[in-house]
Amino acid sequence: MATKKAAEKSNVSKDELLKYYRDMLLIRRFEEKAGQLYGMGLIGGFCHLYIGQEAVVVGLEAATKEGDKRITSYRDHGHMLACGMEARGVMAELTGRAGGYSKGKGGSMHMFSKEKHFYGGHGIVAAQVPLGAGLAFSDWYKGNDNVTFTYFGDGAANQGQVYETYNMAELWGLPVIFVIENNQYAMGTSVKRATKSTTLYGRGTAYGIPGEQVDGMDVLAVKEAAEKAVAHCRAGKGPYILEMMTYRYRGHSMSDPAKYRTREEVEKIKSEKDCIEHVRDLLTQSGLASEEELKAIDKDIKEIVNDSAEFAKTSPEPDHSELWTDIYA
Repeated sequence: MATKKAAEKSNVSKDELLKYYRDMLLIRRFEEKAGQLYGMGLIGGFCHLYIGQEAVVVGLEAATKEGDKRITSYRDHGHMLACGMEARGVMAELTGRAGGYSKGKGGSMHMFSKEKHFYGGHGIVAAQVPLGAGLAFSDWYKGNDNVTFTYFGDGAANQGQVYETYNMAELWGLPVIFVIENNQYAMGTSVKRATKSTTLYGRGTAYGIPGEQVDGMDVLAVKEAAEKAVAHCRAGKGPYILEMMTYRYRGHSMSDPAKYRTREEVEKIKSEKDCIEHVRDLLTQSGLASEEELKAIDKDIKEIVNDSAEFAKTSPEPDHSELWTDIYA
């Protein structure tokens, strides 16, 4: 059970805890709304929701500074919101509208923000891993202390290009944090059935890359681990691996009925490990925030999400001339 001592031990203020609560709740409510719009036929193609995993990206973002970069796979809406991209622009992109971050041409799986140093959203499994090392190489070459967060899942961790990237990143001492979001099922196969070596961060040992396994359902544990990894990279000590043990509540994508696990298993995680409820308990039981304060945040988040959906519905579709922009000829 959450206590005041837990908050004090983690060296976080009331304002910080409230921010983490707000950021995670925004992702949760946004994804729930995106699921609704998908069901209504307003979002086409694939749609991979981040519900359940919110503590990972919010905790990691708490350790960043201006100039740090992030790149991830197609389960990317939460990462966009956590780094400060506007809910309106993200939702409009999901619905393929001109008001979206990629002008309605990228959709759920491919959107970017140069201003927020967010480099996608990539549909090919593990393709973002070498790209993330490339982003880190650019900062290493420029001689600054920026760090790149390269996210991928437990399924992608079996791809060969991951290990080629590990080798190069350690050889060159690149400031990249490899974040394995281990939600335990990849597309639909349990990690225990898919690989013999289930301690995924340990695979960096062969290349001399340090790492650790973290409770990805606890935003404070994620933040603490992130600060350690960031300090390692900023000090010029090369890459670091963080394996976040997390859990997604929905299927791999909106078209996945998730019959490979029981309803009881999902409900047990929700009731015992939910990352948002953990912070909510920490705030209320420690006396740091009242139910009224949290209800006000909940109301504000709902308004932001509803506004983003309305903006997405009313934003025009891209003009046909956009077919010829932002392409290589």
